[in-house]
Amino acid sequence: MKNYRLLYVIAVTVVLMACNRTDPIAEAIIWDEPFRAEFALDTICTIMLYDQARPEIYDAIFARIHEIESRMSVFRPDSDISRINAAAGIQPVWVHDDVFKVIQRALEIAEFSGGAFDPSIGALSLLWRVMDENPRVPSREEIDAVLPLVNWRNVLLDPEHQTVFLRYPGMALDLGAIAKGYAADESLAIIREARLERALIDLGGNVITYGIRPGPDRSAWRVGLQNPIGDIGSFIGVISGWNMTVVTSGVSHRYFLHEGVRYHHLFSPFTGHPARTGLLSATIVTQVSMDADALSTAIFVLGYEEGRALIEPLEGVEAIFVFEDKSIRKTPGVDFVPVNPDFRLLSF
Repeated sequence: MKNYRLLYVIAVTVVLMACNRTDPIAEAIIWDEPFRAEFALDTICTIMLYDQARPEIYDAIFARIHEIESRMSVFRPDSDISRINAAAGIQPVWVHDDVFKVIQRALEIAEFSGGAFDPSIGALSLLWRVMDENPRVPSREEIDAVLPLVNWRNVLLDPEHQTVFLRYPGMALDLGAIAKGYAADESLAIIREARLERALIDLGGNVITYGIRPGPDRSAWRVGLQNPIGDIGSFIGVISGWNMTVVTSGVSHRYFLHEGVRYHHLFSPFTGHPARTGLLSATIVTQVSMDADALSTAIFVLGYEEGRALIEPLEGVEAIFVFEDKSIRKTPGVDFVPVNPDFRLLSF
């Protein structure tokens, strides 16, 4: 088994607290258990199976992750998503079961969030090209031209024939804000089927902790929350819990600078620009990673007041909001302790 220890420490954005020491920063870089890391879904994906690690389980997990990427990536011309986009305004496209399932759930969350999360954001993503070598700020006229194409209501599903149709030419799906969560859930399903007792899944910051934490005290898992304006691997606090998924949407890593302004990849479907609501990041803590992925995007786009109101009626869904002034607010049900003195936790 390959050991990607250094690569993993560099790559993670949410870092598991692996040991039981008093210094959380020291804990974050100690990795004495077997794990495997591969590049997929445009990020480093890391699976740690601890003392029950077996090559065939790692193989099955990563095969499933790569399969999901091959079907849902907007960057692959032969993916289901690319085929749907190419046929926008022309004809419905048959898709695989998992693609239909994810799009269906994406539309449900789009409706629930009032469009703050919108899987038809692809026209804006393609216009801005934040992660390209030569990104640029589009003109207001360019944005206004594509903004009407961002509307989840114009994504038409046919469950009987398992097809997806984008009503107008130029529309484009982009599942980047939900596919990683689905892949994390599918990874967990394989781990459960193998009857393992514990595991850590980290798909580029989409974290799932499962089962009994290693150690004699069987204490809660501890996950570090990435500093959205700090170096990769630096964090502002610790989330504790069992069998949880932790997913963060924020301004770190995927952005470009233009004339001193940071333009990140989380676009508002309402304005056509990167969302600016006073937040640096928004984190969801719950049990279904696909839902956490989409909801973290939605509450980031909505901002604190509307985002908090959105998730309040949802049972088992908690949130942490990090603001541009380095203040933090959290919902009452999440066990979060700040560890960075530059950030301050305020009352909910």
